[in-house]
Amino acid sequence: MGYLFHHLVATQAQRRPSHSALIHKETSLSYADLAVRVEQAAAGLMTLELEPQARVGVYLPKQPEMITSLFATSLAGGCFVPVNPVLKPPQVRHILTDCNARVLITNRARAQQLLPELEHCHDLRWLILVDGGELDTLESHSFQLIRWDALTTRSQGVPPLSPTDSDMAAILYTSGSTGKPKGVVLSHRNLMVGAQSVSSYIGNHDQDRILAVLPLSFDAGLNQVTTAFSSGACCVLLDYLLPNDVMKQVAKHRITGITAVPPLWHQIANLKWTPEAAQSIRYFANTGGHMPQ
Repeated sequence: MGYLFHHLVATQAQRRPSHSALIHKETSLSYADLAVRVEQAAAGLMTLELEPQARVGVYLPKQPEMITSLFATSLAGGCFVPVNPVLKPPQVRHILTDCNARVLITNRARAQQLLPELEHCHDLRWLILVDGGELDTLESHSFQLIRWDALTTRSQGVPPLSPTDSDMAAILYTSGSTGKPKGVVLSHRNLMVGAQSVSSYIGNHDQDRILAVLPLSFDAGLNQVTTAFSSGACCVLLDYLLPNDVMKQVAKHRITGITAVPPLWHQIANLKWTPEAAQSIRYFANTGGHMPQ
């Protein structure tokens, strides 16, 4: 069976149930809290009778439901496909049709914008809205609309599955800078080895507080979550508008580690860091390009 993606949450929920796992704005979830949410969502997904490794698209900004969706998909035996939240509807359509997504988890505003494109997503069977509500002209579509709160109360308990760590766990799409985005298939083992490797050479531990500023559709962005959960640390989700937002979150949450890309580092380095923001940082890491001196 091996160590699977969803074991990251389940293992930490056993080891340190009350330890903070996830922070988003004013919401803080312990590992036990997150594990319950994952189990509830997975049980709901299981009622959809998805085939093994069915693709589940997740088109959301960084928020607890996004994290829950990824781990719940894994626990339910599916393959999660995080879609960059800045992509436009035609780009989202390309990804959903390319990977034959059966399920799309998003919010009402994004779904409303996507409706004309979803007509062409012939493999899509279920549209799950994390904020509930109805959609205009839904009658013309072949998929079924499900509210998140209804999904997470559909069933009690998750039937045992027997996937292996070589099974497909995720598909991450490239940015599409040189053509249409291409899907990169990752197994459970790929994700786990990556998390363990990074947390090992950085020296992550359960007192770390890692700021997730990169898109979770980007391998290094998702790795901030897996690295944190692999070491029992706390992951703080941030969709920043300005570089100063990063510094504020560092000070507010006593962030110990940040991974970013050169353009963001260039902006962050030009800030006048306050002593409160600077004193907690233990490490910073760079990805996606050469770091100018």
